[in-house]
Parts: sequence; structure tokens; C-alpha cells
Amino acid sequence: MSGDDQPASPATELDQLRLFISSVTDYAIYMLSPEGKVASWNAGAERFKGYRADEIIGQHFSRFYSPEDQADGLPSRALRTARDTGKFEAEGWRVRKDGTRFWAHVVIDPIHDDDDRLVGFAKITRDITERKNAAAALEETREALFQAQKMEALGQLTGGIAHDFNNLLNVVTNGISMLRERVGEPADVRMLDAIDQAASRGALLTQQLLSFARQQPLKEEPRDANRVINSFEVVLRRASRSAIAFEVKPAARLPQVLLDAAQFETALLNLVANARDATPDGGRIVLSTQCVELAQKRRGLHPGRYVVVAVQDTGQGMSPDVACRAVEPFFTTKELGKGTGLGLSQVYGLVQQSGGDLDIVSHPGQGTTMSMYFPALDVLHDEGPEPDAAEKVLVVDDQPDVLEITSELFRTLGFDVLSADSGEHALEMLERTPDLRLMLSDVVMPGMSGIQLARKAKVLSPALKVILSSGYANPAVDKDPGCLDGFNFLPKPYRMADLVKMLRSIG
Repeated sequence: MSGDDQPASPATELDQLRLFISSVTDYAIYMLSPEGKVASWNAGAERFKGYRADEIIGQHFSRFYSPEDQADGLPSRALRTARDTGKFEAEGWRVRKDGTRFWAHVVIDPIHDDDDRLVGFAKITRDITERKNAAAALEETREALFQAQKMEALGQLTGGIAHDFNNLLNVVTNGISMLRERVGEPADVRMLDAIDQAASRGALLTQQLLSFARQQPLKEEPRDANRVINSFEVVLRRASRSAIAFEVKPAARLPQVLLDAAQFETALLNLVANARDATPDGGRIVLSTQCVELAQKRRGLHPGRYVVVAVQDTGQGMSPDVACRAVEPFFTTKELGKGTGLGLSQVYGLVQQSGGDLDIVSHPGQGTTMSMYFPALDVLHDEGPEPDAAEKVLVVDDQPDVLEITSELFRTLGFDVLSADSGEHALEMLERTPDLRLMLSDVVMPGMSGIQLARKAKVLSPALKVILSSGYANPAVDKDPGCLDGFNFLPKPYRMADLVKMLRSIG
């Protein structure tokens, strides 16, 4: 046998094996002492975990585990399982030298000598983070597809039912109209009124169903969401309770979106009412707007710019199972008789039909955020000129009917009207609208009076022209003689001619 044919010596084979193991980069392969201290270190271990051999040999392998796994005793349990059963295999988070985490597949085998004494452990670790992320993405895609198919099926079903039900309601309402001409007894008239009211409620339900099914015709126009919210804010505040702090946080210079203003206001009202019901013991509701840029596809949203209108509450929150079903028609967690289960269905239908989406983030005990995404218009459309400062007016009154009729008077005169139902609310609006130059406020209001509001408003905006109005301002004047100095006073009741005269006098 020639020298070239001689078999390699055991020492040479062992050296080759060590060289092979130390050179592997796809797996972290290293030895542990019986106590769990690192005894060897290969190139793959250095690549995965970030430690050089001279930094880690002699250190306990538990440092690769997350703090929560260390506290749970997982490292020692893994060695014990390998020793007692002959193998430990698992997946979990591991920690690199720089503190970042990766998802690892781990195998630990015990090593025994010829006398069957435990001399250490062989540990093999593989970074499978990419595989885990790919599996999670696939599962998310499957879930999104299933949810989309389910909602589409529900939409077809509810849309068909709503159309048929509308036809039935049409017969009922027309029949009521004809019967009114023939019925003379007061009791019979009251019965017809009750039937008519029930039919009207039924028509509202069918509208919500059609909205969910995306079969409700939308009158979309390029609109500034902030301006729509501004004009509707007083109604939203009335929808919440006094025990709940209600805040509006509009973003500056939002791009316009295609909106059906009436449907959008209904959606806002539904979201605020839901937030109110979720905070029965008081809390906070924040209505905010912002513009976001999506760089990649997200659920049903394509990359691009979106205006996000969000309603956030500090209420009870929802479990993941409930949040997944929240927009389904007639699904509700409220007590019997306290909800139709169609409010969020209307919101979902509106944003879907507008080319956007509804995002729900909720955690039990931590509140809920409902975010409506609307595609932003790339080209600015003229919504009508932004009113000049002199053409804007803030109307303040704690009586809803007075507030509405006074606002309507100013609209008739060509003003762009903002309204507030309290002094505190009015100050918030003044801070958000620095170019406002005219305010009409009632004098006698709970909390902050109109006089107190006027004084604070003048500090915020010295150029603001203030008209104070009251049918009985004597108590306030008696307490503070001269309190009306510097302000214009319009006694109630007044007519449009009186208001016009006052506006002319103050220029």
C-alpha cells in the first residue's frame, strides 16, 4: 500500500471535524459544560449572536435568552430536559450581543463519556426569523382574504334584504299617507303616527345596511375633512356625556378627499357614540386628523397618501375576537335594546365605498382607536374659497335650539359659522382658528360665563370683535359693574334686522 493510500489517523479526522464545525456559518454549533458554560464557539455562532469566541467562552449560555425566559427558568429547564430525555428541541426568541432578538430553532444533545458520565452538551442553533416572518405574513394574508370574502358575502346578503325591505316600507309609508286622509279619530291618528315613526326607523336601518353593502349612492365632493368636522363639532360634543373629556385635534393643511359630507357626519356620530358607550364611568375621547403616506400595501389600502380621521377613547376596549366582528351587521356587545349593531357597519361601508378602509386597534381595559382612511386627492379641488376672517363667526350658546337658530341666521347672512356649546369649547376653537375675527356669545352659561369667555378670548385674539347677548344679564352686571365695557351687547329676543344693525355698527 502506497503512502497516499494510508487511512487518516483518528487525530487527523478529529481535526478535520473541528475545522468543519468551526467553519459552518449557517448554524451556531458549540459545546456547553455540564453547568451550561460555553466551551467552544464556531463562525455561525459569532454571526448569529455577535460575540467573538474570546468574549463568550466561559460565560453561561443563559445570556442568549430573553429576560422573561431567564426569569421563567427556561435555560436550566432546557439542560435538564436534554439530560433526562436525551434531547431538547424548541423554537423561541434569542438575544444578540447588541440586544436585538431573532427567532431560533434550538437543539441540545447531552454528551457522555465511555463510562456514561455527562461531560457536557452539544448545542445547535439556527436563525429562522425570515421563515417565521414569511409564515406570519402568509397567515395574515389568508386571514385578510377570509375576512374580505366573509364581508363580501355579508354585504351581498344584507344589500338584498335591504332592497326588498325598502320596497315593503314603501308600501307601508304610502299606505299611511292615504289613510291619514280617511281617518278622523284622534286615537286612530296617533296610531298612524306611531306606525309612521316605526317605518322611519326601519328606513334608517335599511340605509345603514345599504351603506355596509356599499350600495348606498354617495354624493361625493372634494372636501376638507377638518372643515366638515368643525361645522359638526357641536353635535358630536352633545353626543358625548359631560363626564367625558372630548377633544378635537385637527392636523394643519390637510389635503382634500372625496366625501359625502352627510354620510361622513353620520359615521363620525356613530364612532363618537360608540366611544361614549365604551366609557360609562367617564374618560376621554379624542377626534383627530392627520395625513399619512403608505409606502407599501396594507390590508386593502394601496400605497399612497391618505387622510386619517380617528376617534380614540380610554374605555373598556375589545378582545381580538370582538374587534374582528365589530363591523358585522347586527353584531353588538351592548345590552338588549341599547344598540342595533349597525353603527360600525355604516362606517365600514362608507370608507370601503370611498376607496379607503377602517382600522380598529383595541385592547381590553386600554381603550379603542377607530381610524377611517380616505385616499387623499393629488390635485387640489376648489371647495369654495376659504372665507375671509371677517366672514367667519363663532356662535356660543349652551341651549341647543338657540345655538342652531342663531347659527342659521349667520349662515343666511353669508357667514361661515363655527359653533360651541360652552365657554371652554369656544376657547378651544379660538385657539385652533387664529384668524377668527367675530364672536357672538350668550352671557349666562354654566361654568364659564359669556363675559369671562369674552375677556379670555380678547387675550387670545385682541382683534376679535365680541357681541354678547342675553335676555337677562342683570345678575352678571350687578356683580361686576362695567363688565360689558369694551363689548357690544345685543339683548334677546332679537331679529335678523337687529343683528344686521349690530354688525354694521361694529364694522
